[in-house]
Amino acid sequence: MTVLFRSDIEVRVPKHVAVIMDGNGRWAAARGLPRTAGHRRGADAVKRTVKAAGELGIAYLTLFGFSAENWKRPVREIDDLMGLLRRYLRSEADELARNNVRIRVIGDRQALAGDIVTLIEDVEQRTAANTGLQLTVALSYGGRQELTEAFRRLACDVQSGNLAPEDIDAELVGRALATAGIPDPDLLVRTSGEQRLSNFLLWQLAYAELIFMDVLWPDFDKRHLAEAVREFSSRERRYGAQVAS
Repeated sequence: MTVLFRSDIEVRVPKHVAVIMDGNGRWAAARGLPRTAGHRRGADAVKRTVKAAGELGIAYLTLFGFSAENWKRPVREIDDLMGLLRRYLRSEADELARNNVRIRVIGDRQALAGDIVTLIEDVEQRTAANTGLQLTVALSYGGRQELTEAFRRLACDVQSGNLAPEDIDAELVGRALATAGIPDPDLLVRTSGEQRLSNFLLWQLAYAELIFMDVLWPDFDKRHLAEAVREFSSRERRYGAQVAS
């Protein structure tokens, strides 16, 4: 998809953007505030980004909200993050539905509190028929864990005789992942200047363009997302093929 930005320069917009939202703690520390304050401001950045993605013509947006490794953080910080998640699911469900946004959650739900799982199931059901922005939120998620579960399911199918080992290919693995039915990301954006994947969408990001931005997540807004889109548009995507001279 191509759109015209304000400069009237045609920009190729990625179909699917994935974001590692990083820097809440550093944002708070720089202001002498507790980490929880950074997480609260980070929640505001989520709302801005979801809105901006729709305005920029992005069809799929995946946000890394809480990793499987994040359970190792202090209990008070985890409680605050879960409280923010509850408030977001309750307060934003109606707006997401009104704005034709479909929301899906991937990750280990068994690790989440029962009331949070109920809220997730409710918002997924309410927005299931929406045809606008397709929003995926990764919670209690780890890429290695996702792959392990996918391989385990395929191994069970082989053991039961429902699948021949020689029939396993990349397409079949993709269908066994939590993101089945969602196109792989074209672009990964990570904020805060860190340059690593942190166990996020390890299979799906195989051919994504990677953009690392110095802005801390609580300060992220439409300008930064548009900047990333413009950078993506300027890159030549080869998918391992040689471009003819």
